[in-house]
Amino acid sequence: MLSSSQRFPVSDTSFADYGCMLEIRQVELLADGRSLVDTIGRQRFRVLRRGHRDGYHTADIEYLEDKKVSGEELQELQSLHESTYRLAQRFCEHGDLTSRHILLQHGALPDKEEDIQASADGPTWCWWLLSILPLEPSYQLSLLSCISLRARLSQLQRVLTALLQQPPPRHLLPERSPRGPV
Repeated sequence: MLSSSQRFPVSDTSFADYGCMLEIRQVELLADGRSLVDTIGRQRFRVLRRGHRDGYHTADIEYLEDKKVSGEELQELQSLHESTYRLAQRFCEHGDLTSRHILLQHGALPDKEEDIQASADGPTWCWWLLSILPLEPSYQLSLLSCISLRARLSQLQRVLTALLQQPPPRHLLPERSPRGPV
């Protein structure tokens, strides 16, 4: 895993104010010299200060944690969590998410955790869903930086509801003529 003062290759563009530490799970060296790196997100962070060292961008960061709730607020959060997860399941069944490409790249929708506040980053399935939804990167970044699980779930619920109101994607089939495939 990477440390809290990270190096980023220098380019003409800067980097976002928020990010996620990645755990490298596997590296495959390809014949042409490139590498295929399998990673999983572990901890969200906010950039406090930026710098440069040895030709790389550097950053001092602060790890983010969701605000914990209790009592009636936790019960309401549990209910929101349940209903949003059900929408996520419907969405996965609704569209083309069972395609081999999605399953190979992202795996299946993760199981719902019982303790939604066990992780500082909230339920894993939310981040899986965020990675497959057709959202603008700036909107994804706003959800990544959000430290309220209630707010994040509410936004995901709105997005899922809107997407579920759209007709499912239709696969294009080759045109046929009376004499067979064209």
